[in-house]
Amino acid sequence: MKQSNKKHILWRYFLVVIAMIIFACMIVYDTFKTTVIYAQQWNTKADSVWLDTAEIAPERGKILADDGSVIAANLHFYTARIDWQSAAIKEDTLKRYLPGLCDSLHNFAPQKTAQQWKEELLSAKAKKKRSYRLFANLSHKEYKRLCTFPFLKKKREAGFYAEMRMLRCKPYGSMASRSIGNTGENKASKSIHGRSGLEMALDSLLYGIPGTAQRIQLTNNVVNWASIPAVQGYDITTTINVQLQDIVENALESMLIESNAVWGTAVLMEVATGEIKAISNLEWNDQANGFVEGRNNAVLGYEPGSVMKPISMMVALEDGVINNIDEKIVTGSVWTYGGRAIKDPHGGNALSPRQIIEMSSNIGMSKIVVKKYGNNPDGFRKRLMQMGFFEPYNSGIGGEQVPQFPTLGNTNADRVALTRMAFGYTTKIPPLRILGMYNAIANNGKYVRPHLVKKLSREGYPDSIIPINYVRKQVCTPENAQKLRTMLHDVVWGSHGTARKWVQSDLVEIAGKTGTAYTIENGHYGSQKRLAFCGFFPYEHPKYSCVVLMLGADRGAGASSGMVLKNIALRLYARGLLNNISDYKINNEHAEKTPTLYASHNGNRTKNLKTNLGFKNSKVFSKGSKGKGVPNVVGLDIRDAVGQLEKLGLAVRSQGIGYVASQSIQPGSAYRRGDYIYLSLRNK
Repeated sequence: MKQSNKKHILWRYFLVVIAMIIFACMIVYDTFKTTVIYAQQWNTKADSVWLDTAEIAPERGKILADDGSVIAANLHFYTARIDWQSAAIKEDTLKRYLPGLCDSLHNFAPQKTAQQWKEELLSAKAKKKRSYRLFANLSHKEYKRLCTFPFLKKKREAGFYAEMRMLRCKPYGSMASRSIGNTGENKASKSIHGRSGLEMALDSLLYGIPGTAQRIQLTNNVVNWASIPAVQGYDITTTINVQLQDIVENALESMLIESNAVWGTAVLMEVATGEIKAISNLEWNDQANGFVEGRNNAVLGYEPGSVMKPISMMVALEDGVINNIDEKIVTGSVWTYGGRAIKDPHGGNALSPRQIIEMSSNIGMSKIVVKKYGNNPDGFRKRLMQMGFFEPYNSGIGGEQVPQFPTLGNTNADRVALTRMAFGYTTKIPPLRILGMYNAIANNGKYVRPHLVKKLSREGYPDSIIPINYVRKQVCTPENAQKLRTMLHDVVWGSHGTARKWVQSDLVEIAGKTGTAYTIENGHYGSQKRLAFCGFFPYEHPKYSCVVLMLGADRGAGASSGMVLKNIALRLYARGLLNNISDYKINNEHAEKTPTLYASHNGNRTKNLKTNLGFKNSKVFSKGSKGKGVPNVVGLDIRDAVGQLEKLGLAVRSQGIGYVASQSIQPGSAYRRGDYIYLSLRNK
């Protein structure tokens, strides 16, 4: 029996040894193939691995306001985590530092008490979460502060680590957001490029030049070694002025709310340079329950309505159709031309060119254009083309469109279309185009190119400054520009001016033109209106030109868009921004008659009003109250109220001027970060 077992065991050993010999031979053979037979191929492949290059993404350039303040830039953000499965975490160390850590976390994020932080941390530890998230989207400063907390500052022993990512941030939030634009990942290359606005229009400059890195083998690692460093993108200084942008946005939003409009756009431009100092595009959003930055309607084409008439009048003046702007033209209230009647709600039996613009006469403007181009309807479009009206502005605003005019023949229908073109129908013209021509009128006929980019720089050093550029050095003569300015002045200040009731101001003399156009619904004109006002101020020495367009307001063009422009002008005047001196000092004999003014819960501000500015009837704001939930901010000035609410993570929206009279979320109510709260302000 024993002999039999020995034979079986020896036979099994023999099989194992044979298998091992065969396996060893295979290894030797494969080694021989690799090192001898296919040595050249493997050496080539190895070289290709170590010589592989990777692209180094450049740092995207910043977008800056005209004073150098940042309005879009790349920032590092961190997600802080704890690995509770880390072997380095010691139980006694955690126990010793846990109370101090929870107190620090409570001070850092007061939404949770120290006890709640303790329970959450211990629960995560008990579950041995590998990547427990403490906080997300921390700024660099916040992350560095977190690293000083008890226990966490012992990074390895706490299992504490952070994930970093780069985000494009806008410190001023939605301010001119659509014009600034957004960025996103390119699916093909995974690199970040501009998708809209300036970010897209100037992406090639902002993006920079990618570098290359070579994979290098070190003693115990493989690293990327930069062979060609990446070149940072250009920093682009825009023409946007933060203070003016704030004024324009607030004036537009207030009127949109007051007039129940659907959307509105406003552009403020410097007359002499064509620099776009502010641009706002707001539209109603049901989800946000308020107006938010919407599509860039300032550069999209719409039928402009009567704001086209001064441009048609410019053509007539330049062609010599009109010389004496006070000479009467027979108009009437109905005129049939080309088989179609034109009705004139603003007309009279006979009107001068001044009165045609002042009273916005469709018949008068049509007759003037037909006098020159009735036998050649397409000549009107070609004349505008000669004047540069269709040339791209290259303003730097993404999605910019050029005016769209139909090419006309010589039929009755074409003649009818010509008359409609004269007063702003059968065309599509972006508001920015209308503004450019009005700006030329204010600028003695110099057709300066509107633009949003002022300067390019890299690493703090100027690279190039964008000079003033002209579409046409003179789109009309200075004499004709003066005649047009007189006509636009009559619209606001004339006894029959269409804007006289709303746009006149004793502080700022404004000139401009109203315009109304019905929207097209199912191929026909509907009941909803687009309401425009375009003008400039101060009249004698124009500094700014402005266009405002609103959809669906429950009032006329002067009372809606015209009021927006007027409010912008008055706020600029109040801040001394119209080459005027802002002086609110009140004479003592009139001090008692002044209205009550509110300063702040800071007594020094009230003292400043009473002593330095002469307002004796100044009062102190309420200090409000704090506690659990939403604080009571009724009685606070808007600055203090916003400061308290945004510190808690609430998104604040306000309406009105003065101190907080009411708030949409009741004091003490529970809330979540990101909730909207609406404040009503008043100054009486």
